[in-house]
Amino acid sequence: MRDVFVIGAGMTRFGLYDGRRLPSKSVHELGMEACLAALDDSGVNHRRIEAAFSGNVTSAPNCGQMILSLCGISGIPTFNHENACASGSAAFKHAVDSIASGICDLALVVGAECWSFTRAMGSPAAMAGLVAPAPGLNLNQDIAGAFGPALLALVGRAHMAEYGTTPEQLALIAVKNKRNAARNPLAQFQKEVSLIQVLDSRMISDPLTKLQCCPHTDGAAAVILASADAARQGARQPVKIAASAMKSASYKGLEGRLSGLKCFELSARAAYEAAGIGPDDVDVVELHDDFTSVELVAYEDLGLCPRGEAGRFIEEGRSDYGGQVVVNPSGGLLGKGHPLGATGVAQIVELTWQLRGDCGVRQVEGARVGLAHNGGGIGEGFEPGIATITLLTR
Repeated sequence: MRDVFVIGAGMTRFGLYDGRRLPSKSVHELGMEACLAALDDSGVNHRRIEAAFSGNVTSAPNCGQMILSLCGISGIPTFNHENACASGSAAFKHAVDSIASGICDLALVVGAECWSFTRAMGSPAAMAGLVAPAPGLNLNQDIAGAFGPALLALVGRAHMAEYGTTPEQLALIAVKNKRNAARNPLAQFQKEVSLIQVLDSRMISDPLTKLQCCPHTDGAAAVILASADAARQGARQPVKIAASAMKSASYKGLEGRLSGLKCFELSARAAYEAAGIGPDDVDVVELHDDFTSVELVAYEDLGLCPRGEAGRFIEEGRSDYGGQVVVNPSGGLLGKGHPLGATGVAQIVELTWQLRGDCGVRQVEGARVGLAHNGGGIGEGFEPGIATITLLTR
């Protein structure tokens, strides 16, 4: 198998493109903006792209082809992926495997989502990233769909019951990530919040308050992937994909435990083995914090700390700047936002920028190894339907 590199990265501002908070745009326009930014960053002419891979959940069919047409790209194999919150990661994994196996040398990966456009069109496909909302549910509510928040609240509750984790420790994750988002000009939220504000915000599903749940978000992200030979012709420093692992939930995967997500543990183990590195080598993580409870247990699932120590891990600042590893310098889903199809690709964009040293005030000093953690949907045993771990190095 051949080595694969990221040679171009681009993304839009995340937010609501509803004509009030941000200018009204379609998912295809957002995707085009991200793709053109990635192409410009790579220095690769769009005519050299040999295949394209698109992640999207809520828009009409052939989203990838529609985005590419606005970029002047046509006539190439284009693959559309839907895997809930991990749709972009699924598209990325497909592209990595295609280059690694020699099918192509240059590929474009784009993830895009536009909730605002979906709602305006009245599409029944509007989702909360985990399940379709119940009939009659107001899609303009802060959280659409009850099952995801309830299940992941149980994960937090289980960790609290088993290890003594406190509501304050859980809420500190939101404080950290929204503070990081305030330093990211592309993030949806640009304002820090205090611990008291997080704890006092409206309860969604105990112990998860409103500020511990990710928002509805529009946006797009794109990367250009290349083989080693093609990467040498790019304009920017290539970032190597050291490993890309994906697992689906298995029957009784949780084995009666709710205080961790087994499929992420297995995916991380596979990625570490493939890359020949361990969790102690990781400098920066972009983590799927759709709820604070997911980030909490991911510290342990990824091997960043031993089982039962995640509460102390966040409280002692070990997942922040100056700590053991910086988790979600972009602001994560809680601060940067969560446009479903774009999220997995946006994680790769942020890590690419971090490993190049391009992140300005949010730069993780000396970052050499990055990890992306992304999951989507609900599968067997109430685990995420898909769990992806990607390791990048420079």
